[in-house]
Amino acid sequence: MTENPAQKDPAQKDSAEWTTGDEPMTAAQESYLGTLAREAGENVPDHLTKAQASELIDQLQGRSDRLMGS
Repeated sequence: MTENPAQKDPAQKDSAEWTTGDEPMTAAQESYLGTLAREAGENVPDHLTKAQASELIDQLQGRSDRLMGS
């Protein structure tokens, strides 16, 4: 089943609306980004915020065979 990107989970906030979105990315985000970036042949910029890291994770997942929750 292919997910339609236009259909969003109403419980999921846009990362721009996060109250902690401007804090540094978490260790888990940094680790997962490193894995996704390696698989996609990309580099991860230094000093990302939680919101920026979340957006980059979404982008890289779209370019990866790895599926979230798999």
